[in-house]
Amino acid sequence: MKIGVIVAALVGLALFVWLLFHIGIEAVWEAVAKVGFGGFAFLVAAGIAVVGLLGSAWLALIPHKSPRDLVTYIIGRQTRDSAGDILPFSQLGGIVIGARAVILRGVSPPLAFASTITDVTTELMAQIVFILIGIGLAITQLRTSATTAPYVDGLILGTLLLVPGIAAFVILQQRGSALAERLAGRFLPAALKHTAAFSEQMRAMYDSPARLALSSTIHLLSWIAAAGLIWLSVRLIGYHLDFFSCIAIEALLAALRSATVFVPAAIGVQEAGYAALMPLFGLGPEVGLAVSLLKRARDLVIGVPVLLAWQFFEGRRALTADAA
Repeated sequence: MKIGVIVAALVGLALFVWLLFHIGIEAVWEAVAKVGFGGFAFLVAAGIAVVGLLGSAWLALIPHKSPRDLVTYIIGRQTRDSAGDILPFSQLGGIVIGARAVILRGVSPPLAFASTITDVTTELMAQIVFILIGIGLAITQLRTSATTAPYVDGLILGTLLLVPGIAAFVILQQRGSALAERLAGRFLPAALKHTAAFSEQMRAMYDSPARLALSSTIHLLSWIAAAGLIWLSVRLIGYHLDFFSCIAIEALLAALRSATVFVPAAIGVQEAGYAALMPLFGLGPEVGLAVSLLKRARDLVIGVPVLLAWQFFEGRRALTADAA
């Protein structure tokens, strides 16, 4: 791990601990305990359903596919998210591991890495739209809050500035440029073992604008579904929050996590975001912190077995290669 990642993780952890004691451990635990085992199991199942949507968005990019491939890309997406949410890496580390997961299920490395980069791009496209929707829904609360009012214009401008950046990145990928290959070498180094095939697959990703549009649309639906997890968590805790407010919270949190992508597992960032945003919509910060802890617990329950399985199959593959 680079020293910057370690420092970011320690600062985030310190922020998390401070929030827990500042808000009150007893109040947060009381909110979490209201959910119960049955409610938590329902949350886990709902989280898996959202990952199913995300896997479908990735699959939508693949030129030649069969319905059986959906399981492969759902597993790959869950592995990607679990690595980013649990392992002590920046979120970019999870992207590499997700590509490795689909390779283990028979997807060629060039296709795996090219489709991974394109899937991240279509997700960012959807995320920009989602963040703008969230800002629109929360603009009144943001401008009337003394804490957030000074940052509203900067948030809107920063989100809009992502649009030309994404557009330029798409053009470069579509042309199979050397820059795209260098980015793959930086974040997905295994792709460089098949440079020509990787460039060809990158171009193939953009052969059909319909596939790109479908992937982005499914990603947008996935973001909205993730807001539904907030709504469900709040209801299980015993409070009510309308669905549009949940969309606003999830969108603003997505913007915050994107701005702090270098923080491993968004530790501290996620907790601070939920605790700061819930009061804008009439709920206490302890509810926000409880929602964040429920999400962490859900990520662990799903993610640990997934990552252990990934390590098992990686190890078996390595042993088989050594034996050969």
